[in-house]
This record gives sequence, structure tokens and C-alpha cells, in this order.
Amino acid sequence: MPLEIGVMLRGQYEFGVDMAAAAEELIEQARMADRLGYASITKGSHYSTPDYQALQQLPVLARLSGEVKNARLNAGIVLLPLHKPLDIAEQLATIDILSNGRLIFGVGIGYREVEFKAFGTTQKERGRRATENLIAIKRLWSEDKVTMKGTHFELEDAVCWPKPIQKPNPPIWIGANANAALQRAVDYGDCWYINPHTTIDTLVDQVDYYKGLLDKANKPFPSEFPMRREAFVAPTRAEAIKLAGPFVSKKFASYHATGQSDQLPEGESLAGDFDELVDGRFLIGSPDEVAAQMIDINRRLGVNHLIVSMEWAGMEKSVAMDCMQLMAEEVMPKVASAT
Repeated sequence: MPLEIGVMLRGQYEFGVDMAAAAEELIEQARMADRLGYASITKGSHYSTPDYQALQQLPVLARLSGEVKNARLNAGIVLLPLHKPLDIAEQLATIDILSNGRLIFGVGIGYREVEFKAFGTTQKERGRRATENLIAIKRLWSEDKVTMKGTHFELEDAVCWPKPIQKPNPPIWIGANANAALQRAVDYGDCWYINPHTTIDTLVDQVDYYKGLLDKANKPFPSEFPMRREAFVAPTRAEAIKLAGPFVSKKFASYHATGQSDQLPEGESLAGDFDELVDGRFLIGSPDEVAAQMIDINRRLGVNHLIVSMEWAGMEKSVAMDCMQLMAEEVMPKVASAT
């Protein structure tokens, strides 16, 4: 299967921005990505973001279901421990229907204390709650009535109508940073959704570990193996670094400050400046250089759906859209022909 390229539209903006205008720009970017042939459009999720304003995930995806005609819509990721399963099951089923069966259900467990406290839970409970929610959601999508008692919910002859279009369910991509979390992807997901923070060298070992878990469970390697990365393409590497470097640096400093480094495999950290972090984490450079980096990911990891983030809060939309266009016109064809 050729390496497909999707785009993540963060919907994150500096304070003081006209958010109604920003939302319209986001919708136009999604339409553009669809016209350019991107395989998927991703919207992530966080709450109480201290460094920027952020449009919320599910309302954005619902709106895009009527604007985007071909690309799949990736809820990537839903912070599942913060929620109740019946609510998420019904909302995602609705978006799958509105998009005519193009939804992807990305699952993550979160890491920010402000979010856990705001939703009345703890980091210690996140793994158990995520697993219980996954079991309940899959049952609600496949069974007429569900009776199940979890630690934070109780379903008594609960129903989810209508069901999603995709059978038995929309694809479930489960994000995991540490090896210990990969078992959940094997047990309850259709695949592991690889994070954008870990270096490629570390991921090579993690993919081997994941394959071992699949073998123990007598499950095949997934037909779709997705990954997200920060990326930027310009006519030259120097120009790409000049345009994107300050924004990527600020974003990863925010990740580190809010605890993302603590979630990564041993030996990995997001501390440091751009020059220390760029190799193995960011796809950046000229079209030939970025294409080569993507092809390397496909060959070393087996990834066949690569979702790239090409804009950050504060970046001019024209710069981000120029990058999207150059990526589609000069990088994607090289990648498709090589993979």
C-alpha cells in the first residue's frame, strides 16, 4: 500500500485573534486539503490550553463533514479517560453518518493534570477508564442494548442509535508513548497510532515490541499503520527552517512544560532547542529532502498513513497554505511512486 499523507489542522491560535475569522480560515484550509488529495484531515483535542486558544475537536469535525467530500476525518485523538462512553459513542456515530462513513476514532489517555482535575479524574485512573470506555463504546456500536458497570459509569439496557455507518465500527487508532501502553492498542484497537514526539531510532525498537505483542495475541500486523509528525517543506531546507523553526520550537517547549516529556520512552525528552530536537522528529527541508524522510519512515517502520502538522499558532495562514500546496504537488507524488 503506498504511503498516504494526511494533514493535521490544529485549530490553535494566539490570544487576541479574531476567532470567527480563524474558524473560516480553518474551514478553507480543510477544503484546500481535500482538493489537493490529502488522505485525511485530523483535529486533535486538549482543554484549558494556557499558551493559545483552541477550537474544540468534535464540533470542528462535524462542521467539516459537510465541507470535505473525499478525505477521511480523524478525531485524533479523543482524550478518552475524560469522558463517558455513551456520550462519545453517540457523538462519533453521528459524525460517521454525517461524513458518510469517513470517520477515524483516535484514542489517547492524556497527560495534563489540569484536564484530569477538571473532569473529576486522575492520571492514576486514566488507563483503566480508557479501557473500560473502549469496551463499552465498541459494544454500544455493535449491540442493540448494553448492560455494563464500569468504575465511572453504569449502562443499563443502554442503546446507541443510530449506529455508525462503518462496520463493525470506525477504525480505532490507539495512541501510545511507552511500551506498557501498547498492549491496549493490541487488545482493543485496530492499530497503534504512533506519536509525533519520539525519535525514529527509538520507534524502530518499539515497532518490534509491538509486533511481538501482536504475535502473542495471534493477531496480524495492521493493514493500516498510522503515524503523526511535525513537517514543513519549502524550496530549500534553510528556508523551511527559517519559516517553521521558531513555531516548532515554541510548540515543543509547550509540550515539555506541560509534561509530555515524562510520557515518552526512557531516554527521550523534548527539552532542548530546535537544533537538538530536529533530527529524527521533524520532517523538514526541500521537497526532495522531505520525500526522502517520509520514504525512510515507511521503509523502517512500515507506516503507511503519515499525518503531518504543517502550521502552528502564530504562523501566517498564507505560509501554512503554501506549504500544504508544495507538499501536495512536489512531495506526495515522489512518495507515492517510491512506496
